[in-house]
Parts: sequence; C-alpha cells; structure tokens
Amino acid sequence: MQLTKQQIDYCMECGVCTGSCPISQERPQFSPRQMIKRTLVEVEGDILKSNDIWACLSCSRCSDRCPVGIDFPEFIRSYRQKAIEVANLPSESHHGIFQTVTAIQSGNLQQDRTAWAKESGKTVEKGDYFFFVGCLPYHDVVFRYLDLNMIDSAKDVLTILNKLGIEPVVSNDERCCGHDAFWSGKEELFAKFAKKNVEVIKASGAKTVIFSCPEGYSTFKEHYPAVVGELDFEIVHITEFLADKLSNQPFSGSGGAVTYHDPCRLGRRSGIYEPPRQLINLVPGTELKEMVNNRENAVCCGTTAWMECSSCSKTMQIQRLQEAKEAGAQTLLTACPKCQIHLTCAKSNTDIDVEVKDLYAYLAENL
Repeated sequence: MQLTKQQIDYCMECGVCTGSCPISQERPQFSPRQMIKRTLVEVEGDILKSNDIWACLSCSRCSDRCPVGIDFPEFIRSYRQKAIEVANLPSESHHGIFQTVTAIQSGNLQQDRTAWAKESGKTVEKGDYFFFVGCLPYHDVVFRYLDLNMIDSAKDVLTILNKLGIEPVVSNDERCCGHDAFWSGKEELFAKFAKKNVEVIKASGAKTVIFSCPEGYSTFKEHYPAVVGELDFEIVHITEFLADKLSNQPFSGSGGAVTYHDPCRLGRRSGIYEPPRQLINLVPGTELKEMVNNRENAVCCGTTAWMECSSCSKTMQIQRLQEAKEAGAQTLLTACPKCQIHLTCAKSNTDIDVEVKDLYAYLAENL
C-alpha cells in the first residue's frame, strides 16, 4: 500500500489513530502512527522483525476516524507476507488448528460439510440462492468445550430461509472464504480460495450469494474482485436480506432487555449497522439497549484470524461484557461467529451475568 506525501505529512502531526486503537489502550508501546513512521525511517527492516506487525486487529477503528483516509489495516497487512519471509511469525491460537484446517481446504479435498443441512431443512444442488456457510462446520468441533454448537447458527439461517420459501444451494465443494489467510499475509493461499469458491458458485447457477458470517461477506465484497475480477452474482449479508423479507412476518415471544455487538467486518468494514437492529426490534417485548460504544465506535471482540489471543484480548472482551451489563442488557446478541466464540470464552472466566447469543438463533426461536 502506497501512501501519498500529503497523507504522510498529516499523519505525522496527528494521533487520532493511536487514541482510537483498542490495542494501544492496553499496550501503550503500540501505535499505528508510529508504525508508519518506522517504515519511513528504516524502510522495512525494523517493522518486519517486530511483533507489532501481528498485534493489529484490523478492526478499522483507526482508519474509520483517520482525517486523511489512511487504511491502516491494509497498510499493516501488506507487510505481513514479507514478515513471514524473514521468519517473523504470529502466535497462532488454539495450537494452530485453524491454520491447519484452512491449509487442508486448499487441496483436492473431499468434504462432507452438508450433513447438518440435510437434518435441518431443504436445500438444492442448483438454484438462484447460494448460502455460503463458511467455516462453521469446523468451528463446531473445536468449541464444544464452551458448550457452543456453532453449526446451530447455520441451521437457524436455513430454517428462516425455508420459512420464507427459499431453498438455497449448500455445497460440499465450498471452501474457506480465505479471510484468515488474507489477513495473515498468505496471499497465494487466499487467491486459491477465491478462485475455487467463485468456480463452485458459478457451477450452482446462483444469482445471489447469502452470507451469515461478516468475514465471508466482507472478503467477497472487498477482496475477491482483485483476484477474480467483477463478480457475476450478487452478494448480500443475511441481515440486509432478512430486514426486508421478515418485516411482515409474525413473531412471538418476549425478547426482554438485549444489546447488540457490532462485528468489525459487518460494521466498520461493510457499513451495515441498522439491519441487525431492525431485525431485533421485530421480536415482541424486546428492549434494545445500546452499549456506550456502538455502531462505528464498537470495540472489537479482541482477536482476528485466529492469532495473537493475549491478555490484552481478554481485557477487551471483559470490558465489552461489562458494557453490556452496564447498558442493562440480559442478553448480548451478535451476528458474527468469532465474536460469539470470543465473548463466550471470556465470560466463562467471569461472573458477569449476561448471556452471549447468536442473532439468528434469537430470530429463529421467536419466528
């Protein structure tokens, strides 16, 4: 990523990014602005050997507020492949299992990732709608120790789509969207996933691809065109899709006091703030209570691309749970599987009495 002289000049006089960065608040030596300065002073040498290059969450809080429009997450991402080449590697979470699973999917893999769909609803092999499930089938196995069955989120989405009369394509040939590979500096691996997934979707005849995962949605929207060109199909996030389709559907139940956690990829990276809130407010008896930091000011759940999960991450997660409690919410809803996992994990080590729940489960059980 090349910065203009004007951007650099303004950047050196400013400090908005550092004041906005959740990592900087917990790790004072970390500063987006200073990292840019380091590349100017020592070109690439210093930054390529620094752990700071992996500490960035790519949450975009800094770039969202930057007065001269510097996309700092992209700036730092552009150095990560070079860092790998000089043996500066990130600390991988969960003993690197997700990096392994991602790498395996890049080969000629025969997957069985649709068994859950056969049990839960109606799907088709070819049709107008393609439900891109993402890595939920793999998450399901890993996080049962937290009493989380992550595939339930996909089941709930399928249930809702079926109630709307939609039988989507769910494919065994789908691969990881490549989000984690992209943000880890593994550009060649990311390109393989992009080409494979577009090939699979085209073969299904789908005109619209529906995502429940914010990372898959933002990856297709922002980064796939650079690899495969303009997409021949529409991409839509399920919250946008359902905010329109469910507005006249009857809901039951009594939602109670809830709050909503804006995922970084769905909010700041994609600009989708209101559709999830519109859906939450469809449930009778729901009282939506906003946390102090909401929408574009929402704080990241603390980790990204399954790496660098640290005490800093845990502090951020616990602060987020406390925000939910202070808002008066009994339940914290989120539309991102990683946010649900990370906040549930943090909650398991506290006595904070706030339930962390998937948005699609909340809608399905009240529809």
